[in-house]
Amino acid sequence: MENKNSFYIFDSHAHYDDEAFDEDREKVIDEIINQGVIGVLNCGSSLEGTLKSAELANKYEMFYAAIGIHPEFADMVDENVVNKLKELSKNKKVRAIGEIGLDYYYEENPPREIQKKAFRIQMELAKELELPVVIHDRDAHKDTLDIIKEFPEVKGVVHCFSGSVEFARECIKQGYYIGFTGVVTFKNSKKIVEVAKDIPLDRILVETDCPYMAPSPFRGKRNQSDYIKHIINKIAEIKGISPEEVSRKTIENIKHLLKVK
Repeated sequence: MENKNSFYIFDSHAHYDDEAFDEDREKVIDEIINQGVIGVLNCGSSLEGTLKSAELANKYEMFYAAIGIHPEFADMVDENVVNKLKELSKNKKVRAIGEIGLDYYYEENPPREIQKKAFRIQMELAKELELPVVIHDRDAHKDTLDIIKEFPEVKGVVHCFSGSVEFARECIKQGYYIGFTGVVTFKNSKKIVEVAKDIPLDRILVETDCPYMAPSPFRGKRNQSDYIKHIINKIAEIKGISPEEVSRKTIENIKHLLKVK
């Protein structure tokens, strides 16, 4: 591995199954391996994306899969889908249920009650399978926290965190990690910088959410896991510690959450 960084990277949330990678997926994955990426959690959104996440995890040693249905597709969550997720969970590379949660931002998403029902069903599944969860929360902080509190046995990460310091503290109290994307590097991202400053390093995960959320200086372009170095550098700057320390601890954190060696 020709690592040009002085530290390694574990991407705690990616979507390499996305069609944005259809033309050069293998090339990009080879590239990120050469750039010091030692782990990727690929997260399903639809049932199709979940199946593809498991396929990627089977194909690449450093890939792991999260399986679940995104709130955008909450109206598809039924007994049949849950049974398929249970079957997929038997794969040892499947390490989490996700991405699941609530998204009140888009009006065209399923009604809130349907989203909450799908979220609860998948939290129940995570409890049954003793797997952590990857939570999507957009403009739904209170309802997300309320449902998290209903399942105290379940732990996980609130990915692409967009809430306040107070909300982050509440999530941490419930045993959750906070996922930081490229947004923390944007000039107008004061709120998320405050969160990064406030919460302990042992509760932080770094992620791309690729192909979305590319950090500065790649903002607006297709994202990939090695760009996390910019997120690590920014968190190191905010906390006044070395990037190597941020790298080491965030890798330790995600390995602990996913129970991987």
